[in-house]
Amino acid sequence: MDKLLLLGDEAIAQGAIDAGLSGVYAYPGTPSTEIMEYVQASKQAAELNIRRKWSANEKTAMESAIGMSYAGKRAMVCFKHVGLNVAADPFLNTSITGVNGGLVLVVGDDPSMHSSQNEQDSRFYAKFAMIPVLEPSNQQEAYDMAYSAFALSERVNVPVMIRITTRLAHSRSGVTRKSVTTQNEIKLPENPRQYVLLPAIARVNYKKLLSTLPLMDSLAEESEFNVLTKGKSNRLGIIAAGIAYNYLMENIGADDQYHVLKLTHYPLPEKKVREMYEQCDEILVLEDGYPLIEEMLKGFLNTGKPVHGRLDGTLPRDGELNPAIVAKALGMEVEEGMVVPEVVKRRPPSLCVGCGHRDMYTDLNEAMKEYGTGRVFADIGCYTLGALPPFNAINSTVDMGASITMAIGAADAGLVPAVAVIGDSTFTHSGMTGLLDAVNLNAPITVIISDNSTTGMTGGQDSSALGRIVSICKGIGVDPDHIHVLTPLKKFHEENVAVMKKELAYQGVSVIIPQRECIQTFARRKRKEKKAAEKK
Repeated sequence: MDKLLLLGDEAIAQGAIDAGLSGVYAYPGTPSTEIMEYVQASKQAAELNIRRKWSANEKTAMESAIGMSYAGKRAMVCFKHVGLNVAADPFLNTSITGVNGGLVLVVGDDPSMHSSQNEQDSRFYAKFAMIPVLEPSNQQEAYDMAYSAFALSERVNVPVMIRITTRLAHSRSGVTRKSVTTQNEIKLPENPRQYVLLPAIARVNYKKLLSTLPLMDSLAEESEFNVLTKGKSNRLGIIAAGIAYNYLMENIGADDQYHVLKLTHYPLPEKKVREMYEQCDEILVLEDGYPLIEEMLKGFLNTGKPVHGRLDGTLPRDGELNPAIVAKALGMEVEEGMVVPEVVKRRPPSLCVGCGHRDMYTDLNEAMKEYGTGRVFADIGCYTLGALPPFNAINSTVDMGASITMAIGAADAGLVPAVAVIGDSTFTHSGMTGLLDAVNLNAPITVIISDNSTTGMTGGQDSSALGRIVSICKGIGVDPDHIHVLTPLKKFHEENVAVMKKELAYQGVSVIIPQRECIQTFARRKRKEKKAAEKK
């Protein structure tokens, strides 16, 4: 087949397409966003009629993928690590229901928190759920693993997780394709009660899952992705997981002094690990994320030989690995480079010039002057930058949807008025249920849904809220007299501030919707319209 130059994300997408994918479900989140975008732009995916639209959130994406698997088709679901928290309920239950068509879950972890609020390691979720994990070390493996993961899922009757990290997701390399697999035909589960998790049925399904664990173990032992290479010296054995294997190879190349276990298919291949452990004086574990392997080794290899890694300080406890960190762990000399002078300041991120969030915060700050600071709870999106100068307008960003419910709790504590700032896409992701709580409680909060008509922070994907926010708020039960749509522009500053002040004084639920298209999607739309006009 042909060879392509692909990002890690794109390699996974192409591997899934070639493996007979029938549908991909996702919510945008760095570093996983490009998987769905690649499938959406793929001519091959269009010709194969692969389902490829964004979901409202990760939970709905996961459940839709389960539904496609139920019908016998191969489905993939993609999101970043914190998105797995949102999808955790259906995800964990899917190992109990089992699958029908192959079901692959791609999770993009973000060590060093380049664009995330934590460093969560999704391998722990997979261990919790007792499902296999594939962790590619390069783009070719990302493709190969996506290609083979559906068959593995169907064989062991559970979802398979592909765990990637930011560096692999967003770096590019040549990828050789395999032959294209025909999509599965619709086929309902042989056991009509497979997906009915009443306790009596779930207990039976759970026993079945447990009985499958030895097969998962043996497949990991035999996996082509787990390779043990013997070295000339027995001093040090190295376990390198996922992209950490690349960092190791950058340092040792063809040096055959070390025993090296390349580990990219879990469960842990215990026989290979024991074989290396018994032959080596010490073990070094290289893994990008939490010390999962290191902790497991200390659990079943308890014979006194030292195991080094993140837990004993050989590697930093936080942040992503890189070749220099691995070199230090191997005792090699590392060139640190020049120290950046203090006169060179880091440039903080800022809202785009012309962004509607800017005018919204200017209006809000003016309206809040009489109440003081510490009363504005925000959410995750471009508008999170309102925490930085020159606005310094918001006081929290915890998780998707938390702005409204935190405002409720603060109001319950007596902090009135309390304000929630949430974006349009985040509102339909996980803010609607919080607003329902507010309505049911008649909480004295003001909810500002800053609507830029897109999922702006991740590049301008479609927003599930487009054109629906007012009707959603009315349907949830917000009094129409306290729903206001504003245009966040400087020329409307005084009237916008007046509306905000009025609703801040209201002892009930009010919703203010500053509405203006994202400046980036506006510019892209205008360029497309211009090109279309020139072609006519």
